[in-house]
Amino acid sequence: MVKVIAEFCQNHNGDYKILKEMIHQAAQNGATYAKIQTIYAEDIAYRERFELGQEKDGLVKSIKRPYQAEYDRLKKLELTFEQEALFINDCKEVGLIPMTTCFTRGSVNRLAEMDWKAIKIASYDCASLPLIKDISNKFEEMIISTGATYDQEIEAAANLLKETQTKFSFLHCVTIYPTPLNELHLNRMLFLKQFSNNIGLSSHPLNEQDGVKADLAAIYLGAEYIERHFTILKPTESRDGPVSINSSNLKEIIDFSKLSKQDQKSYLTQNVPEFEIMLGQEKRELSHQELLNRDYYRGRFATHVNDQVIYNWEDKPIN
Repeated sequence: MVKVIAEFCQNHNGDYKILKEMIHQAAQNGATYAKIQTIYAEDIAYRERFELGQEKDGLVKSIKRPYQAEYDRLKKLELTFEQEALFINDCKEVGLIPMTTCFTRGSVNRLAEMDWKAIKIASYDCASLPLIKDISNKFEEMIISTGATYDQEIEAAANLLKETQTKFSFLHCVTIYPTPLNELHLNRMLFLKQFSNNIGLSSHPLNEQDGVKADLAAIYLGAEYIERHFTILKPTESRDGPVSINSSNLKEIIDFSKLSKQDQKSYLTQNVPEFEIMLGQEKRELSHQELLNRDYYRGRFATHVNDQVIYNWEDKPIN
């Protein structure tokens, strides 16, 4: 059966009471994994070009994302070490597999001291081989999103993980927020299948408009994992709320996954007229928006050691 990753991201708004209720609602509606993000504002890397953004000949060259504003925003959303440990225990009590995203090499050893059953690698670190190697040395299972990543980078990550004999899964992802259905390129999962038997979809459609259409289509096409941002709040009450599913959406995904292939096909034919446009291409170029997001988010976080900034793709000692 399909495994759903309920990605809580910062939809808890830094409030553990909200996070705990998210855990319970995700469990009650059929999720397999509950995921948070191990993010610390102190790990943000200052990069001057994003302070004002850059534009040339009317074309955006780098997005505007000032360091201090991002630091202040994320600082309010942090979870403490103790809260992460509590999250793990609360997940286990309701039968969910606890997972977190590791954003820096400097976080790996600390996470390894806790009882995480799986580690997620965000799209922008699919090509960060030193980070992937560090994690493969400490954890048995890794799930990696592949958005905004070139084909050769995905292949290199797969080769490394096979060398280290790490269990891994690749998730197709398009790093446009929100993602229009005609930009999803679900056929990209066929490309990922050559590297791993375990593939899936991590998507960010506008939920109010498109619901779980992409997820249902991906399941029909053979996705074993579905990752969606999950919320129990109103869409306007958190930054990622507009691209997040709720409990009823989660139940809809689970119920659909239990149907036969024939019944799934019939449902899509009758209820998802966008199915064909979601298929897209197996091999494709990254769009301008994806490249802009790659430019900012790849390197957004780094390990700071003795006034030195070490990015996740740099094979330098961090201790």
